[in-house]
Amino acid sequence: MSLLISTTIIAPLVAAAIGLILRGRARARDIMTLLGLGAATASSFAILYQVANEGSYALRVGEWPRELGIVLVADLFAALVLPIALSIILVVELFAIGQRRTAWGANPELAGPLLLVLTSGVSLAFLTGDLFTLFVAFELILVSSYVLLTHQGRRAQVQSGMTYVVMNLFASALFLLGLAMIYGATGTVNMALLAERVPDLSDGARLGIGAWFFIVFGTKAAMFPLFSWLPDSYPTAPTTITAVFAGLLTKIGIYVMIRFHTLTGMDELGPAMLIIAGVTMIVGAFGALAQSDVKRILSFHVISQIGYMLMGLGLFTAAGTAGAILFLIHHMPVKTVLFLVGGLIENHQGTSTLDRSGGLAVKRPVIALLFAIPALSLAGLPPFSGFVAKLGVISAGIEADHTIIVTVALVAGALTLLSMTKIWLGVFWGAPTEVASSPPANPSSRANRSLMIGATSLAVAGTLTISVLAGSLYDLADRAGNDLRNPETYIALSEVPTP
Repeated sequence: MSLLISTTIIAPLVAAAIGLILRGRARARDIMTLLGLGAATASSFAILYQVANEGSYALRVGEWPRELGIVLVADLFAALVLPIALSIILVVELFAIGQRRTAWGANPELAGPLLLVLTSGVSLAFLTGDLFTLFVAFELILVSSYVLLTHQGRRAQVQSGMTYVVMNLFASALFLLGLAMIYGATGTVNMALLAERVPDLSDGARLGIGAWFFIVFGTKAAMFPLFSWLPDSYPTAPTTITAVFAGLLTKIGIYVMIRFHTLTGMDELGPAMLIIAGVTMIVGAFGALAQSDVKRILSFHVISQIGYMLMGLGLFTAAGTAGAILFLIHHMPVKTVLFLVGGLIENHQGTSTLDRSGGLAVKRPVIALLFAIPALSLAGLPPFSGFVAKLGVISAGIEADHTIIVTVALVAGALTLLSMTKIWLGVFWGAPTEVASSPPANPSSRANRSLMIGATSLAVAGTLTISVLAGSLYDLADRAGNDLRNPETYIALSEVPTP
């Protein structure tokens, strides 16, 4: 297990270094990128299998005291989301290889290695068992993601990228201050030990710490009112970069929020979380309805869907936590697929604006089908994964007698369906429109288009697999939620000996 955990973090970094050396040799660089991502992804699925059957595993790095040492923990929560995340990056890289010859593609000499660095940060964020290593993981993700957002040097990219980096640097500064506060109060940054020590603090200190980290992680997750950086920065980036960001980055914020606030028992923050969750859902949904570009509509939906996960956490019940985890698992691939479809629209039409992309259902029926499946899932219609995920969260709300937030969630779901219908009517329905006057400068070959379609189809197949396995996944999410709500097993992992 130690080797598997290490591989998910180290293999992408090694591949990134080799990829930079090979940056002038496209085929060799692409092969190295896929090998690094493939090794990490295969290891993550092996971790899930072992954790689901044999229990959680922790790895202490070095001989540091438990209070300060680096600990990597593969519990069921981490093991569930990690394979989904790494599979997303692998599929997006396949799409990127096909798209690289178009004007909309990212620079492959930079994008491949930087995506590998981001992958390492993502793996570290999911597997770390201490807050300082989590901070390091966030910085790895921030540095690589900022360059990925702006490396093409377009004016709009640089402007929106500045908003992105300023907001995230603000969150990082708050994170460092929070680390100082929590270490001063408890003498540790180890999350297992925090699960023991934070509940023993005074009510004021405990709530102050909880609220502080709620703001830190909420900024990363783009919850209301800390979401302004997202709808401006995502639409300006290359499609493959946006697809990864939409599928993963905000979800990491939710992931660490769920872990930290359940382990440390911050139930008193539940009412505030539910209010913010409801506002986040509605603001994101109405923001999506107001847009006229596919990427901007989907960007606002990232915000809206964060509200459902936050709702599950804010209930502070085992059922709510399980619903939030399942929603997280469902949303990561669905949102990635939708942005990849946006890339296919842009590649074909030269634009993703609604009024210049009509009639694609006739011209490109495959693209229409690839959009329809995840769109229906995002809207929460049966039998797709979004229905099961929303049902889990809403059922938990009903069980906890939170009628208002349940009503808000249902209204937001209806608004989501409306905005998905808006994209369908604008892009796929009606009379075919002419290709935009500024199409990609170097149109992709038939083989490259086939690779893009194939990668998107593979991602759609992944969302359908989640739908088919929804019952089993909910059972695993329920186990993970109960473990988080009853953290004795996680606390026991802090006793793991050094290697």
